[in-house]
Amino acid sequence: MSGKPTPMMEQYLALKREAGDALLFYRMGDFFELFFDDARVAAGVLDIALTSRGEHGGEPVPMCGVPVHAAEGYLARLIKGGCRVAIAEQTETPDEAKERARREGKPVSKTLVARDIVRFVTAGTLTEEALLEPRRANLLVAIAPVRDAVGLASCDISTGRMELEECAPDRLDAALARLGASEIVAPDDWDDGTDEVIARPRADFRSEDGEARLKQLHGVATLDGLGDFTRPMLAAAGGLIAYLDHAGRGQLPFLLPPVARGSGAHLAMDAATRTSLEILAAQNGGREGSLIACVDRCATGAGARQLAEDLSAPLADLGAVEERLAAVHHFHVDPLLRADLRAILRQAPDIGRALGRIGAGRGSPRDLGQIRDGLSEARRVRDMLSQSADLPPLLDRMAGALGGHGALVDHLSRALVPSPPTERSQGGFIAEGYDHALDALRETSGNARRAIAALEAKYRDETETASLKIKHNKVLGYFIEVPAKHGDKLMAPDSGFAHRQTMAGAVRFNSVGLHEEASRIAEAGAHALAAEEEHFEQLVGEVCTDREAIAATAAALARIDVSAALAERAVEGDWSRPEMLDEPCLDVTGGRHPVVEQALAKAGERFVANDCALGPDDRLWLIGGPNMGGKSTFLRQNALIMLLAQAGSFVPATSAKIGLADRLFSRVGASDNLARGRSTFMVEMVETAAILSQATDRSFVILDEVGRGTSTYDGMALAWAVVEAVHEQLACRCLFATHYHELSRLADTCEALSLHHVRAREWKGDLVLLHELAKGAADRSYGLSVAKLAGVPAPVIKRAKAVLDKLEKGRAETGGLAAGLGDLPLFAASVEAAEEQDDGLGALIDAIDVDALSPREALEKLYELKAQAAERKV
Repeated sequence: MSGKPTPMMEQYLALKREAGDALLFYRMGDFFELFFDDARVAAGVLDIALTSRGEHGGEPVPMCGVPVHAAEGYLARLIKGGCRVAIAEQTETPDEAKERARREGKPVSKTLVARDIVRFVTAGTLTEEALLEPRRANLLVAIAPVRDAVGLASCDISTGRMELEECAPDRLDAALARLGASEIVAPDDWDDGTDEVIARPRADFRSEDGEARLKQLHGVATLDGLGDFTRPMLAAAGGLIAYLDHAGRGQLPFLLPPVARGSGAHLAMDAATRTSLEILAAQNGGREGSLIACVDRCATGAGARQLAEDLSAPLADLGAVEERLAAVHHFHVDPLLRADLRAILRQAPDIGRALGRIGAGRGSPRDLGQIRDGLSEARRVRDMLSQSADLPPLLDRMAGALGGHGALVDHLSRALVPSPPTERSQGGFIAEGYDHALDALRETSGNARRAIAALEAKYRDETETASLKIKHNKVLGYFIEVPAKHGDKLMAPDSGFAHRQTMAGAVRFNSVGLHEEASRIAEAGAHALAAEEEHFEQLVGEVCTDREAIAATAAALARIDVSAALAERAVEGDWSRPEMLDEPCLDVTGGRHPVVEQALAKAGERFVANDCALGPDDRLWLIGGPNMGGKSTFLRQNALIMLLAQAGSFVPATSAKIGLADRLFSRVGASDNLARGRSTFMVEMVETAAILSQATDRSFVILDEVGRGTSTYDGMALAWAVVEAVHEQLACRCLFATHYHELSRLADTCEALSLHHVRAREWKGDLVLLHELAKGAADRSYGLSVAKLAGVPAPVIKRAKAVLDKLEKGRAETGGLAAGLGDLPLFAASVEAAEEQDDGLGALIDAIDVDALSPREALEKLYELKAQAAERKV
């Protein structure tokens, strides 16, 4: 490739310019090849050999390749490695390329097969079964800032589900944390400071275009029948569809009509709360150790995806929560129904994703078979539910969505073989008896093969060559092969055989009879494949016609699976149905942390349950006690109990009365965020600030060790002020764990605050942690005992004891670290006083026209202000 680029390299470079920052998979025969920097990146991610091919610009061209038949596995690794891939396929055959060259008057021998990018493979646009996690949704999200609001459009193209919502700019992070998108696109003029967002032209995010695309996509004149969509929502929808159009090179995937999501319909949680509570992922990023791993007993992948969505977005509507709980209760009290239903669901294919592949034009005969089998299982589930007495409203609606597919199932059952293949190019998926003409073609092909076998036997007898065989390959087709020592016999002019090829140890021939039979096989086979392809397209068309009803059935099966699975988990863990109330309370008896309890059970240990009773008159608990005593676990378990209840699940407790919360905040533990230049204390303060500015009187807040990341005086001052602010300003339900014993003095001035501690005892010099919660303030923190328990060397413990004795003596002499704090006015009063003072002087200053003052007048005004300030101090 030295000097001027070859036609092939020119073609590659042109396609690479279209691919942009995506790796270009350039199809060459049975391989996808990558060149230049793409090859270096891919070789590193895939751990494959990096070679070179010719030269370009005087330098060797780096290259690597992957086989086409194994491309999906390599694509999966590249996507997980954060890459995007453009697939460049051959868009014509070599014969078509030669014919084109003849028409254009160009040399046939130098003609290059045309290639084009047929698709971009990105994290959010996957439909292939091998590239997707069965139990996790794969969301693509588009962001559209419009004036003082932000539109969000999300879709999982593997199932076609699409949702639109709007939020305030300061709620965007929480919304994105809830969605957990695999890929995010936004206008190129929007800067959020991260590299994870893919920038697209601002023109793609016009609300008018979004509205027009949705109307065209779903064949409606107005969107009124689909939902009430705002301008920001439609702008986001426009950006989403434009990106999908770009990724599919004009071929849009299967998309269901969009659903509008209300901003207040769900329990709001920010990203820090989700991370703290480990809802969908543990602190290490894996599923093991997370809430969903502990709760998930779903029989299907679709059910597991629905459960993940439920836990990510718990409900904030009492009626909707009760509907879900009633459905779980129905399965909970009927173990036979639950077991039989779950047995059926385990056999049900993932029809939602099969439908997504079919709708995207990437379906296979196997996907049609999954639609057939899944709809058949759905009918069995409906029949089973219809026989169940007192079916709750939610299950009744879901059962109603499972029927209506009888004709389609019957047609697919007659048309397809029991186990259709994943590839349709070789045929064999249309059932015998469905198409008599196809059966005749198959019989002709079969008869011809039998005739070839008879021909082989005849030629062996005629030539007296027992080793003669009739073989087939892609280059020669059918041919006769004999060992080289018998070749002369067939070479004779009157033998009836025509020489075709001489090999090292064999000679190959053809004959008139063999040619005729081979032609019959090829013709019948080609016609049979064409007939099967036509039937496939017809069946796909029927499925696509019913796509919305099939998608509704898939969603209903997932919801039923979740209800039965939650009932199974409740029985397994002895969980109880919570009593949901529309008042600010949290009354839990025998509450447990589900994940910790499960981990302890595996180790053969017992979890110590604790009660929690928050109400209007006792809404803030100040909890002390030693580290490792269970404070953080207690805080988290109550947050998880509320989250599970509002998601529609039974809860790990003997009983629970739970008032709906609008927001859930958790500031439990923190770590340095080096990527954003934030220390542990800075992270803690940012999260605390979010709580103080966003929580309402209907929120539930858990705070652990606020102020521990700085000096003792600063930390205690901040903790004191935060407790007062939560009590006076937010007036919400809150569990506040702390080591600052001095905060117990707040119980004297905060009427809705009560003191609690986790119990611990020292026995013969050793610390015994009881993990029990008791009323009253903690007597001390047991810090040195915990250090000893952790293995800190004895000399260090001894020295620390001496220092502690000295500090405690000084505290006793001075009145303690919190001396005088009890005389301070409450938070609200102190803020009000400060504001009043500021307002008086501020008004005077605001009245001054600085530009109109002479130097002397300015000096006099300054003396006047100083005098008034002095009077206020008096």
